[in-house]
Amino acid sequence: MDIIEALDDPSVFGDQFRDPATWAAWRAFLATLFALPMTDEQLATYRRCTGRVTAPAAACVEAWLICGRRAGKSFMLALTAIYIAVFRDWRPYLAAGERATIMILAADRRQARTIMRYILGLLRSVPMLARTIENERAESIDLTNKVTIEIHTASFKTTRGYTIVAALCDEIAFWPTDDAADPDYAVLDALRPGMATIPGAMLLCASSPYARRGALWDAHRKHFGKDGDPILVWQAPTRTMNPTVPQRVIDQAAERDPASAAAEFGAEFRSDIESYLSREAVTACVTPDVRERPPISGVQYYAFVDPSGGSSDAMTMAISHRDGELIVINALREVKPPFSPEGVVREFAKLLKSYRITTARRPLRR
Repeated sequence: MDIIEALDDPSVFGDQFRDPATWAAWRAFLATLFALPMTDEQLATYRRCTGRVTAPAAACVEAWLICGRRAGKSFMLALTAIYIAVFRDWRPYLAAGERATIMILAADRRQARTIMRYILGLLRSVPMLARTIENERAESIDLTNKVTIEIHTASFKTTRGYTIVAALCDEIAFWPTDDAADPDYAVLDALRPGMATIPGAMLLCASSPYARRGALWDAHRKHFGKDGDPILVWQAPTRTMNPTVPQRVIDQAAERDPASAAAEFGAEFRSDIESYLSREAVTACVTPDVRERPPISGVQYYAFVDPSGGSSDAMTMAISHRDGELIVINALREVKPPFSPEGVVREFAKLLKSYRITTARRPLRR
């Protein structure tokens, strides 16, 4: 039984989807996720929400859902998790005493409980599925088929060591980014090895969008609209996925704050909360695929160093030269703490010497 058949079967999920028209876009998403046949209407939805033309030939192992508020993301993650947990047999890939884990991750445990409540509600409401519950705790459920569904915080330390058949990352746009102790990329990098030995394991990330930074923005930038890409990015406004949300609610939000409403309900990344320099401004100044420019004879180079004691802040250095009216950055270095200041100074000095630089300045601060 595939997941669409499970939606239609009254003995499984059929009673949860009494008004099929309001779930049409989500059915198209599920057909895309599992590479199931699509109707013409579903194919049109797929093309509109993915920017792609050709339907996928194989089930996705990684998918990013960028949808507006109240679109139904958390419920759909819960439904997918149950299907993966119950309708697939993971035991051939498990060693003696090992359990397959479906992780629910959010910025904190309280937020992760939303998906867990949906999962528990769906399991209990279907007699056939309720019989699979072996043990139920506050933040985890053991099933009779050696699968455990449990809540985790978004930490790259505590998610290691598990055999993961699915990881559900909720509201990932609001996870900490690269300036935090548990950045979003580090958490994802800790999850993927846990799925490496499990054929068909899935990484599912869902969120309404926020700033143009972090793992969600990078996934959109790299994978949206690319036919044949094994990583799926699905972007859709609230009412595309859930037409029961009143248009007046969205209109009122747009009147109060157009930029916020475009992100919250329109699923558009915000450009009004950039850093000092926008991403487009920086990108326009960068030569693609050039990581570092070697020293050239006859060119005078300059260096700027932002030192650090090595315990809390990074130590950075930039080397540049003038090309007419342009300032060209030749080399950049960043060493993150903890580190030995003496060792970093020796490393930086060696690089400065290669550019014939004898003096480095500290950048001006305003």
